[in-house]
Amino acid sequence: MNIKNFLLLIVLLSISNINAQKKKDIEAIKEMCGCFEIDFNFAETFQYSNDSNYKKSNNYNSKALEYAKLIKDEKGHISIQHLLVMGSYVIKHWRQDWIYENEDLLKYDADNTWKKISKTKKEVKGQWTQKVFQVDDSPRYEGTSTWVHVDGKSYWENTSYAPLPRREYTKRNDYNIMIRGNRHEIVNYGWIHDQDNKKVIRDNKQNKEYEIAAEKGLNKYVKVDDSKCIEAAEWWNENSKKWAFVREKWNSIYSKNKTLSLEKSIDKKPLYSYLFDENVTKKDEIGSIIDRFVID
Repeated sequence: MNIKNFLLLIVLLSISNINAQKKKDIEAIKEMCGCFEIDFNFAETFQYSNDSNYKKSNNYNSKALEYAKLIKDEKGHISIQHLLVMGSYVIKHWRQDWIYENEDLLKYDADNTWKKISKTKKEVKGQWTQKVFQVDDSPRYEGTSTWVHVDGKSYWENTSYAPLPRREYTKRNDYNIMIRGNRHEIVNYGWIHDQDNKKVIRDNKQNKEYEIAAEKGLNKYVKVDDSKCIEAAEWWNENSKKWAFVREKWNSIYSKNKTLSLEKSIDKKPLYSYLFDENVTKKDEIGSIIDRFVID
């Protein structure tokens, strides 16, 4: 075999390995779709605050039934919409997008502000960005890492800056960033969202961060028959057009802004309260509502 043919063989083998890895990645991501019974568990494990009056968060435990609907499956872009099922009542929950070898991310910078950062092609080679969105499809946190498939395990790990979690932002005001250590692992009964989080005070004026506590999170998603989530599937069929308008508006905002700052509320109402209104369905009205929350 001459050197030219040898090099060609190496290239072909490399492409084959990349395609096989990517196929496994996609299969793992799609395993997070379906109907799940969930156990949410969080505990504050260590306290580092110098405040003698510091009060730790109580342990948080709850259960839920959730439908994770695959709403986009295009080349290198997978989108999964989560819907909470409470009897016959359905609530739009968070959304996660997975983008292959994505170079542009939003990094949370405290105080309801995100800044766009860029990665090189080399930095994100073979990686998937997970973009996590709020219930109103505004940004939450993003991170890029490589899916790992080894010893019968499939998992993705990343550390990202994020706003306070929903379970705390109405109760705590003594920190303004959560540094989230996320691990998504596919298991035989569904998947696990394993978290090692840090509660941090960010002082942007002094460019300093102070960790006040650590937190452990373990959320177990146990897959059940889709028939348990039929109400959510029907709800999404009826409401998907509206939320496509919402995503379209946000995508337009993301493309125009290197820094994105949002109002926490207007007239004492958060954004999701306006968008969850069943009478709000028209594209122009949705766009106008979201624009009101974007700080120029």
